[in-house]
Amino acid sequence: MKKNWYRKLLLSYFPIFLFTVTILVFLSFIALNDISHKETAKADRMTTGYIVDRLSRSLKGIEMDVLEEVEKNDIYSDFLDAGQSGNDREALFDVVDSMRSLIASDTLIDSIYIYRNKDKQVLTRSGMVEWSGFADKAYIEQALDNPDNRVWSSIRTYREFSIETDKRVISMFKRWPLPFGTDGIIVINVDMYAVERMIRSMNNDEVSFLNVRDGQGKMIFSTQAAGTGESGEPGGSVLNRVPSDLLGWTFESGSNTGQLFVWLSVISYVWVVIGIITVLFAIIYMIYITRKNYKPIRLMMNRIESIQLSKGEFGTKLDELSMIDMTLETLIKQSADYEKQQRENLLVGRRQLFHDIIQGERLEAVEERLMKLRLLPEGTTLDRPAFVVVEIGQYGDFRSGFSLGDQNTLKFALTNVLQELAQAGGMFGWAEWIAENRMGIIVNVSGGEQDAKERIRSFADTGRGWVTEHLRMSLLFGVGFVTDDWQRLGQSYKAAVKALEHKMSLGKEAVIMSEDLPAGEGRKWYKYVQMCGELVKEFRLITGEWRVHLDAFFAQLEADRLKDEDIRTLLQTMTDMLGSELSSVSEQMREHFAGEQAEARKKVAEETVSLEQLKSVYLDDFTEIYRTYVAYSETKNHRAMINEMKAYIEEHFENPDLSLKHLSDRFQISGKYASYLFKEEFNMKFVDFIVQLRIERAEELLAGTEEPIQSIALKVGYANSITFGRVFKRVVGVTPGDFRKLKMKPGNASQFNDF
Repeated sequence: MKKNWYRKLLLSYFPIFLFTVTILVFLSFIALNDISHKETAKADRMTTGYIVDRLSRSLKGIEMDVLEEVEKNDIYSDFLDAGQSGNDREALFDVVDSMRSLIASDTLIDSIYIYRNKDKQVLTRSGMVEWSGFADKAYIEQALDNPDNRVWSSIRTYREFSIETDKRVISMFKRWPLPFGTDGIIVINVDMYAVERMIRSMNNDEVSFLNVRDGQGKMIFSTQAAGTGESGEPGGSVLNRVPSDLLGWTFESGSNTGQLFVWLSVISYVWVVIGIITVLFAIIYMIYITRKNYKPIRLMMNRIESIQLSKGEFGTKLDELSMIDMTLETLIKQSADYEKQQRENLLVGRRQLFHDIIQGERLEAVEERLMKLRLLPEGTTLDRPAFVVVEIGQYGDFRSGFSLGDQNTLKFALTNVLQELAQAGGMFGWAEWIAENRMGIIVNVSGGEQDAKERIRSFADTGRGWVTEHLRMSLLFGVGFVTDDWQRLGQSYKAAVKALEHKMSLGKEAVIMSEDLPAGEGRKWYKYVQMCGELVKEFRLITGEWRVHLDAFFAQLEADRLKDEDIRTLLQTMTDMLGSELSSVSEQMREHFAGEQAEARKKVAEETVSLEQLKSVYLDDFTEIYRTYVAYSETKNHRAMINEMKAYIEEHFENPDLSLKHLSDRFQISGKYASYLFKEEFNMKFVDFIVQLRIERAEELLAGTEEPIQSIALKVGYANSITFGRVFKRVVGVTPGDFRKLKMKPGNASQFNDF
């Protein structure tokens, strides 16, 4: 090659270098002082703005925290209303405790107190204070004269009692109810000393100073040493003035120029000397490094030229760097293709080996293949392997709830998590997906057979819990038997798959061990058919005993530990027998056993993975069928049932647990049917009827006794006086306290319709 890259490299450096150095030298002297001053002012302005902003946000936060607590806590309203609980010791203690919590939550808050207009009582964190003995009466009177003032006060002195020492505070008051109520005033006092300490903590006295002035220009606070004048400028020039709209203060800040600009001048001279030395050193070093850097380029070019010559490609007209770039690009592409092919071959090899283990084929050198595929660390032996099959529960919801990309991501995460949990438990773990919703895991556990089983069960429990907590997914584990022979690992896989076929009857813990499977496969199906016939018979007799037979049926299924497929077949047989007996009764009954309802029942049975859940589904379904059948069979007698329900409600309305669910359990009918009968017979909702009985009884107790409202609330079926008071006022129009205070008579204020 005729082109000399060394000369080009060296000459290309010099113009840029000389031009850059010249510009820097001349401009640096001109701009140094101006830039330094501007940057100092800018930094000082940002710092001062941050202090003002943080102080404003702290005060606004205090205001919002206090107002939020007062707004959401009913004890403040009760105190300011001066009603039933206005002077109750426990209620006052709750208010004081709440105020103390607010004061303790923020170091800026000095105190909080509440003034009540009705009786001129003041509640502080120390308790109730008479108006005559309260030391801060002047501020309250000022607040009453200027009720629309919504800003923080100027700095003032505050003390709670006349014997206390004055404190410097700034204050804000809010009228209650918010925002323009007349019941009382809530006063927040912020400790000025804490504010000054907060400002001082955010300012570096060695670098800058900060003066705070009020709206009249009077100095409030300064970070400068004692003896500095009010202007604050003898110690340094004021660079920024930032006003605070919230407080009406002005924050003056500046730098301590006595130190800063002396050091800046010294640094300027030092920089000039260093710059000259750097220029000379750079020229010498540039020549040296150019020579040194060119040698590798020349060596690389020699290698490239020799390769091109051997391939007959010599003669390409490119400079050195272009030639190296082209060669590197080709090499990188070839390396990437090779690595991609290697990864693909590795994954294919791992899947093939996993398949061979499942099928029990080509297992002569399993450990050697594991090491070659980077699955087994060198020096590790597998003496007690076992197979675990993991199935995603509710897979239909999993597919519908996530996109295809998210499904693949979650499956990848599951693979890594379970492998890491196996390793954390001291086991070898290798996981691969063997079906759309199933993963196979080969684990190896050292130790005795019983110990190995317990460790595998512990691993499965840990994995299931972790995935449930962090990925919101349910997993089922089928665990095959532990073997000492790789040839039998395929049989362990089959045992694990077979275990998952019994997940309804054995999967209470979502971990099914193959050892738990029933020993015999033969089943006496006539026994189940007989139980189905007895259940259908009880249905026809309308005795309600069919539930006992259904419980016995499911208990027998669990005891026999049948396969999931067999369980679903038996339940479908039971449904078909019931349908053949009841479908002819009415069109409504026929709809329960044909069409959409039957398909929905079948789909739920296929998706349910727990025998307990399946029992609950069929119990609810059969209960609805039974309700329909009873309604049809006893259409003429339902009036007697609803009258019995009415009498029962009138006798037990004081029970707080009385509900439609309670009635459905008591009278063996569904809650929906009970509500329907009640509305049909009395033209009144069940809830309204209970409310009527309770309120009428409450009126009698309020008018005829002196019992506390809380006691009356409990006697008429309410858990607390707050809920009772809210319902009483909605129905009667006044609160229970006002009802008793106005001496109203029972029935005068209620507006119920006769039924």
